[in-house]
Amino acid sequence: MAESRAAESRGGDSLPGQSRAWSGKDEPKPRVMQEPGDITDVLDAFDSEAGDPFDISLSVGFEYLSKTARILRESAVFEPGLTTGGFTSRTMSVARYAETSSKLTPRIEMGLYKDLAFYSRIPIVLSNERSLADLDGSATKVGVVAAAGPGEAPLFNLPFKAPSRSGIEYVALGIDFSILNQARDFTKPTWVFGAETRISAGTPMHACNANAELSCGHPGDVNRNGQFDSDLTGGKGLELEARGLQNREPGVTRGTVALEGHSMMSKRIKYVEPYGGIAAFFEFPTGDETDYGQSDFEGALVNHPPLVGTVTLGMMVHPWENREKFMRLSFDMRFEGSYNSEGRDYSELYDALGSTGVRSLRDPKWSRYRGCVAADGCAGDTISVVDESSSKTYFTGLTVVEGYGSYRASGSVTWRIAEFVKLHFGVGLDFAQPHGITHDQPCNPDLKDRPLESGPCHFVAAENQVGATGIPNPAYHPVINAIGRRFYVDESLTFDLFARGMVMF
Repeated sequence: MAESRAAESRGGDSLPGQSRAWSGKDEPKPRVMQEPGDITDVLDAFDSEAGDPFDISLSVGFEYLSKTARILRESAVFEPGLTTGGFTSRTMSVARYAETSSKLTPRIEMGLYKDLAFYSRIPIVLSNERSLADLDGSATKVGVVAAAGPGEAPLFNLPFKAPSRSGIEYVALGIDFSILNQARDFTKPTWVFGAETRISAGTPMHACNANAELSCGHPGDVNRNGQFDSDLTGGKGLELEARGLQNREPGVTRGTVALEGHSMMSKRIKYVEPYGGIAAFFEFPTGDETDYGQSDFEGALVNHPPLVGTVTLGMMVHPWENREKFMRLSFDMRFEGSYNSEGRDYSELYDALGSTGVRSLRDPKWSRYRGCVAADGCAGDTISVVDESSSKTYFTGLTVVEGYGSYRASGSVTWRIAEFVKLHFGVGLDFAQPHGITHDQPCNPDLKDRPLESGPCHFVAAENQVGATGIPNPAYHPVINAIGRRFYVDESLTFDLFARGMVMF
């Protein structure tokens, strides 16, 4: 790579094929290479100082992830382990969540100019499996644990399994630029800034039940019989039926366009290289074809994916190098802390809730209210009624997830076995803080200046004056969002193995 050759040509040591004469006390002492480790290494182009006009690298990575978590629910049931004082707790055991995923990721990186590089990668999901199993005997009392309400069937049954997902997850395009490079000036650290976009390239994820006759039914198929609600999306039900969308593909992409900005700094001091950096990740739904489009209405409080900020701290150790043969062994110990903001997301219960047959979740809701008129037969403090000319909203399985922190520790080793070949492999463990996964609110208080559209979001003030607390949130479903019925994730752990082989030119 350009940095390696540049560092060596400036460091006073001879390259293969070169010879230098030294005499007596002027002979230099052996010295390690100066170029940064992988985390801040940026390819070069048009670098006459390094004698290398162009750099390109090709790599293929493999990653295996295994995630487990406990699903809990709020309850006011008077029972040991739940509540004993008439209050609501969130200790009711619901299910044990398990997810495994295997990915293959080809990547290409090429230098554009000095310390400026473009890269692209395409994660290919080979297999993604999700399931829910018994947790502390919950399968035998699932009618209590996951009941929708009095007289209704459970929201889902245990064990539950989603269909296997596979396909291209997204296409990533990015650029990195080193504003400082220790290989060019050993008195300075290496400091890299970069940006990346991720474009969903396959079928967006849909909530599915592998054991159901109609495994991935459309949200507008209220009766789960392959027929759409005639009012779906302004009368497009028949159009969707004609397109054969009664039973959709499970999908593997998030249905978003993402942007990430990152900055990383490292400083090599002989055999050790501490580093640190930050990153910010934003996602934007791509449109009505994704499940986000089913809840994109004015009254919805949250319809954006979570925003993620990450801080990284770590240290690379380079215990052995052979400068003449461009060989090096490096160890990397890393800690990452992330904050995931509140957002509408694919939670651990996405498939189970989104594929339910319970009518209290599947029945559509009107997206807007209007002022009540005499023909509506309004009485008492009723000032608004549903606007049946508005669009209907359908539950897709996407839910509002509370903000939470996650922490990941990883260790890896990189072996550069020749000038143009590098191998990398490691392990990681991620822990996510407990957090709610069905935390929507009934009213949008940002629009409380519209009392004629307030529906149930109103109150009677002094002298029988009616005031509004907001307008109704059409994405709110009391069966999973009301206090006492909300779901939580606890003890969420993700273990991952990763490996990558790289060829450099």
